[in-house]
Amino acid sequence: MRRLILLRHAKTESDAPTGKDHDRRLEERGRADAAAMAAWLAEQRLVPDQVLVSTATRTRQTWDILAELFPDAEPQVEHLPELYSASPAQLLAAVHDVSAGINQLMLVGHNPGLQELALGLTCGCNETDRKLLSGNMPTSAIAVIDFPIADWADVRFGTGKLQHFVSPKILREAS
Repeated sequence: MRRLILLRHAKTESDAPTGKDHDRRLEERGRADAAAMAAWLAEQRLVPDQVLVSTATRTRQTWDILAELFPDAEPQVEHLPELYSASPAQLLAAVHDVSAGINQLMLVGHNPGLQELALGLTCGCNETDRKLLSGNMPTSAIAVIDFPIADWADVRFGTGKLQHFVSPKILREAS
């Protein structure tokens, strides 16, 4: 079995000082939300073996906050420019390139690609699970999807099983 953890970057400032979307930074709420999601991941023992991170400032900052809260974990981390504004097919191609020795993979990226990837991978799941993903994948949201495969190259649309979908709002409402 392989487990894919999709994490949308945390809440950002409206505009970067440079005026470039790629350079937008996390705002205070985003930092707090990222820390809350890291705590949830640790509580669920969902610590990745490898992390693929978009090179955008907001995704790198989101991962940095998570990494601080996993001091004993040392996942392989790759910053990939192709994850910025990636389509579901491009994201899936990045997943296919992951070594078979990795059991838990995390992608830290952007919408709409991340949400569309989650929907595509789980299109064979039940209606309740689909409803969770179909509305929106808000900032800092996490989708955890399991695959009954031995090699990441075998991940296909419609073959994943949604195990968890959580966002900062869902966590706040549950407590």
